[in-house]
Amino acid sequence: MKSTLATLALAVSLAATSSFASAGCLKGAFVGGVAGHVAGRHGLAGAAAGCAIGHHMSKKKEREQAAAQAQANSQAQAQAATRKK
Repeated sequence: MKSTLATLALAVSLAATSSFASAGCLKGAFVGGVAGHVAGRHGLAGAAAGCAIGHHMSKKKEREQAAAQAQANSQAQAQAATRKK
């Protein structure tokens, strides 16, 4: 249990000082740290991998939401253009 808490503290401190300070990193680091600890004292490696995966998934979700918003905006503009005619 001590190693899990130490891993979590390390992950939070690294996330606060690095460019990986996104919500996905913190959540991924926590989940990865716990999973790594349960898998056999690999909490630090799990936290690092979880942070990277969480960051990737967060950015992927942001891109998908931006694309959906852009598509909705273009459809609204097209409908507005047809109404003016």
